[in-house]
Amino acid sequence: MCELFGFTAPRPVRANEWLREFYSHSAEHPDGWGLATFHDGIPSIEKEPVQASRSPYLMARLTEPIEAAALVAHIRRATVGANDRVNCHPFVGRDNRGRVWTLAHNGTVFRGDALGPYFSVQEGRTDSERLLLLLLDRVGARQDALGRALGAEERFAEFAVLARELSPGNKLNLLVYDGEALYAHANAAGSLHLREDPSGAAVLSTRPLGSGDGWEPLPLCTPVAYRAGARVFAAPSHGHEYVASPDDFRLFFTDYAAL
Repeated sequence: MCELFGFTAPRPVRANEWLREFYSHSAEHPDGWGLATFHDGIPSIEKEPVQASRSPYLMARLTEPIEAAALVAHIRRATVGANDRVNCHPFVGRDNRGRVWTLAHNGTVFRGDALGPYFSVQEGRTDSERLLLLLLDRVGARQDALGRALGAEERFAEFAVLARELSPGNKLNLLVYDGEALYAHANAAGSLHLREDPSGAAVLSTRPLGSGDGWEPLPLCTPVAYRAGARVFAAPSHGHEYVASPDDFRLFFTDYAAL
């Protein structure tokens, strides 16, 4: 699958040490890397379809200070979609009121009819990109119905509903940044961890980094949102834990081949 890393903090913090360790896991996830740093809510995206630890660009990048108040990073082990830049995370899109959203995903959507319409419009071939397109459409439809942009809690609610609806039968570990808040969701046990750092940052990672001290599993099946390092929203647990089945990929690739 993949690994996720991200944080939000009350002020810019230097992320180099975290990122060096995170990207060192890339031997197990060799199909691409990505990094989104945010300044005034706007992402700066860097990504390549190469193993992170073998990227001269990334190695040089990590020798320079990487500072941000919010960040999302990803290393990819492909299940669907060629080893191309367009299939590397994070994915970025703009809703119909101009807000920029960024998404990274660890998992696979085995059962997701709602994603079908996006095959013909997405740039790449991943289910993860289709998740972002669906979220943007959900947000856009709600904004059109209200005749205004959604507020912070309303935006999070759209994310929480999507996570609840798509979690049954799917591995849906997500980091999503809406320009103000970092949303997180995990429905597979042990697949996303949280640490409240002394810097004031809320740090999320597939695997605990450093010594492992202070890390705890993110509450399972419970969408949450952090802004400036503090938890601001949480939805009730939907209870749809993903447990891997040998049939998942067999059925998935059978359906995919029929498209």
